[in-house]
Amino acid sequence: MNSSVERELVQRAQTGDSRAFAELVETHLNFAYHVALRTLNNTQDAEDVVQEAFIKAWKALRGFRAEASFRTWLYRIVMNLCYSQLPKLRREIRSLDEDNGKLNLVELKTEFNPAAFLEGKEFIETVQSQIEVLPKKYQILLLLRHQQGCSYAEIAEIMDLPLGTVKTGIFRARERLREAVSIREEERVSP
Repeated sequence: MNSSVERELVQRAQTGDSRAFAELVETHLNFAYHVALRTLNNTQDAEDVVQEAFIKAWKALRGFRAEASFRTWLYRIVMNLCYSQLPKLRREIRSLDEDNGKLNLVELKTEFNPAAFLEGKEFIETVQSQIEVLPKKYQILLLLRHQQGCSYAEIAEIMDLPLGTVKTGIFRARERLREAVSIREEERVSP
């Protein structure tokens, strides 16, 4: 959904237009659910969180000042509700700054190579299976960045983290994924 259309829907919803809000729900429901599911690993809990997030968004919408996009604001609500169910996850994500000291800024600019995902079905399945065994904090960061295309700034806002923490976390998630896939590929190719 383009940002001007979303802004118009938000403005209409803020005046009580439930149809406009329904369009916002329809637009963001799938992603909100996947974020909650990835975080909580339970379909019923994810459904409950998403439902509660949209109820909270509807109730708080009149006070929404559009300093962030509606999408970012909504996903922040979803993540906060997930955090309330998983306090340990919030501590883990916040600890990203403390892990392994400081990183080289040049390394942080290294982008994950999406072309690697196109090398074949088996490789894609290997990558997906390795994502599933990464720690939850890394799964969420990769989901937001690569599946949903969120910017680092959006992720920082959604997850209520400093921008540097998000960059560090995504870098570390990519590195762990690269290592796991590399080991897995070596095992597959070795006789």
